[in-house]
Amino acid sequence: MQSSDLKNLTIAIVGAGYAGASAARALSLLGAHVGVYEQASEIREVGAGIGLRPATMDRFRRWGIFDTIAKVSSPSDYFEILTATGERILKEDWPGTDDFAERTETHLIHRGDFIDALLGALPEGMVHLGHKLERVEDHGARAALTFTNGRTVAADLVVGADGIKSVVRKQLFADREPVFSGEHAYRAVISADDAHGMVVDDNLRMYIGRGTKVYLLPLRHRGQVSFDITALCPDGTWAPEVTKDDIVATVQGFDERIVDIARNLDLGTVNIRAVYDIDPVDTWHSDSVVLVGDAAHSMLHHQGQGANSAVLDAGALADALRDNDSLPAALAAYQAGRKPVTDELQRISRQGWSEEELDEVFPGQKPARAGQAVRS
Repeated sequence: MQSSDLKNLTIAIVGAGYAGASAARALSLLGAHVGVYEQASEIREVGAGIGLRPATMDRFRRWGIFDTIAKVSSPSDYFEILTATGERILKEDWPGTDDFAERTETHLIHRGDFIDALLGALPEGMVHLGHKLERVEDHGARAALTFTNGRTVAADLVVGADGIKSVVRKQLFADREPVFSGEHAYRAVISADDAHGMVVDDNLRMYIGRGTKVYLLPLRHRGQVSFDITALCPDGTWAPEVTKDDIVATVQGFDERIVDIARNLDLGTVNIRAVYDIDPVDTWHSDSVVLVGDAAHSMLHHQGQGANSAVLDAGALADALRDNDSLPAALAAYQAGRKPVTDELQRISRQGWSEEELDEVFPGQKPARAGQAVRS
């Protein structure tokens, strides 16, 4: 689109999470008039740590916020997958490090620090809190939003960044419910001193066994470790009630240090949730409404690609608006470029991290058996 057209474009983004905040940054840099509408009265990201891949960090470099993110994260060289008792199955450098003009590493970051950095990069007054979406209306060339507080907003483009339970998706594109994975996730941030020497560098380690996955993600810039247990459980309650004994039971048979970490968790600091995703959505856009992030393609966390995909969606959407002649053409190009990628990530993420499934996740790199060398 012409620069003058972009500067006259009004964009309303529903949701101020990773996808919404990233889209706001990318689209506002085009010169468009952007407003972000978030249902919460305050932004408070719970959970633990995530890894921001090189392609994501490259987007931040292009958006002028690389240093902001780097200050609250730690660069990482590789990740390991190990058995429950610590035998190495796989050691792999993070892919994509050398894909850009400047070497770009994966960075490990706390979710709260990440969303704070993203929102802090937006102009004051762009984000409007306390706006819970009630209705979205697609009028062809424009769209309108009605919020439960009585406010209405019209825009040339509405961006649905409202997550796995997206109102925008349900009302306009696919009225489908989240799909329960049969797993629970228990997440906490602990002091590095309480990790019993299991975290000595800036590299992610995943321990797998008996349907349970334990992630130890260093946050050394904080002096902390993100401790994540994902375990099979038939209870699909969105926010299940579990006891300390329930959590400890999921890691029985693991390295005793992992069991001890679980045993010493403060249950009040643990984020507990059932794990859901959605089936692929056939259509992400009309001529004036588009989906990004979890609203379009919520996926299980086993690949660590949810937040990364949201950022890359935002970058791809901005690129499409810049490079195409019209808004409808831009939205079609955005979906054509991103949907095949996220469809595949959704599929692979459902494979999990069991030893039997590693060849699907990492083709040609089956777990080493006794006497075989492990790729390093």
